[in-house]
This record gives sequence, C-alpha cells and structure tokens, in this order.
Amino acid sequence: MLLALGLPAVVLAGREPVARDALLPELAPFVPGGQIVIAQARADLDADGRDDVLLVLEADREATKGNEPDELPRRLLILRRDASGALQLVKQSEQAVLCRQCGGVMGDPFESVEAKKGSFTITHYGGSAWRWASRYQFNYSRRDQTWQLVYAEETSFHAGDPEKTQKKSVARPPKQFGKIAIDEFDPYDYRGKGAR
Repeated sequence: MLLALGLPAVVLAGREPVARDALLPELAPFVPGGQIVIAQARADLDADGRDDVLLVLEADREATKGNEPDELPRRLLILRRDASGALQLVKQSEQAVLCRQCGGVMGDPFESVEAKKGSFTITHYGGSAWRWASRYQFNYSRRDQTWQLVYAEETSFHAGDPEKTQKKSVARPPKQFGKIAIDEFDPYDYRGKGAR
C-alpha cells in the first residue's frame, strides 16, 4: 500500500528477523545458508520505473545456537530489477550496517533502512551514558550507475542532560567528502574521502 501511494517503505530491523520460509521465492536465492534477513525494503531505487529491493543480512544465531560472534559484519544487498522483471544483485556492503555489538551498552544499534524512489537511508542509534545516532542517505547516480553518499547526520548527547549536551553534525559533498559509493562507504571513515 505504501509503495502504491509513492510513500517510502520503512522497515525497523533487529526486532523480528524474516524466517526463510516467509521469504518471497524471488528473494531466497540471495540469502545464503546460515544467514537471515533482518530488514527488507522495496522501492524504485534506481528511478527506472521498476521496484528494487534492499536486504540486510546477518548470521542466523538460532542455527548456530548463539555461537556466532556479535561483531560479525552484516551485509546490505541492493537487488535491482532488470527489464525482464528478475532481480539481480548489483551492489553490497559489509560496512554500511553496523554489527550487533557496535552500539555499546545500548546493544544492537541498527534502527532501520528507509527506501524511496532513487534513494535509501540507513539509521543507527547506540551508546551508553553518551548516546549517539546516525543517518546516512544514498542517492542513485545514473552517470556512475551506483548509490552514493549524499547526506550524513550524526548526533550525540549525554543521557543525564540531553538538552545542554546535544551536538549535531551534518556532512554533505563536496565540502566534507567526495563521491563515495555504497560499496566503498565506511561509517567510521568517510569524511575527506572520495573523488571530488
């Protein structure tokens, strides 16, 4: 319904993984054994008039009885629909979505992925006494045939006095960074990076 109205598809992640038998048949080939989908979103990510798919995968802790390390990377997959209607894996990142333990005392920092026409945003939240949040937006570049970082917002505050301690930083190209494709993006090291 959201897509029919042209509204963004928002999926909160890390709460309820998608069971393998609940996956649409066209998505199952992109989820290897031992992995589960923790977020998915559909939108026309490359603005060609066809719905594409974003998937976020992590190790299936149930299958491994919880023995998988929490700091294992998660994978963001971009599946683009071709002219025949089939999905193709065109980009992936093992850095864009933070690991289960990367949120500090707050635990899993991955909040959501939001997809809309020609764009998607990844949101995180974590910390302990000092809390932090981040939003990274990637837009599709027809010229470069990839999704590039176009907006980065990072906030922090002390839980004991959020009003007085809140800090917000916004970064945009080309001043704070150059062209950074999703498969090159590192949320810990993107400022000053990328071709200008």
